[in-house]
Amino acid sequence: MPTIFTKGDLLNTPDLHAYAHGVSCVGKMDTGISVAFKKRWPGLLPAFEQRNAERKLQLGEAFVWSEGGDTVYTLAIQENATKRPSLAALERSLVAMVTHAAEAGIARIGVPRVGAGKTGLEWLRVKSILVKVANDKPVTLVVYEQFVRAPGA
Repeated sequence: MPTIFTKGDLLNTPDLHAYAHGVSCVGKMDTGISVAFKKRWPGLLPAFEQRNAERKLQLGEAFVWSEGGDTVYTLAIQENATKRPSLAALERSLVAMVTHAAEAGIARIGVPRVGAGKTGLEWLRVKSILVKVANDKPVTLVVYEQFVRAPGA
């Protein structure tokens, strides 16, 4: 399916029920959009921390968590907060996410500029990976390149 690049408010899109964000393998979720994720879904961080206590998340994995009708993919794209994300880890975690989504019947996943914020991956390279990963899967990635607050949010 195609990858759609848009602007808007990822967390306030009415017909979107699956979301992705990038974290380090020790993921405290205390920077970037992850802060908004843990506020919106208070059970996400404790579940992620429990998963890491049982078996540390490895680079390139995707931690899948669901609550109600929403599914969140936490993508392990960097070892820790002091290391830059890896394009290879980003691609592996996106492949794991899209594969899971296809098997689970999830048709659309909202994605921020994953890995290209303060962590500094080159956005054009990230974009090409996003397009490549979703190209032959029945999942559309809706990538929010620019944040525009939703009315009333």
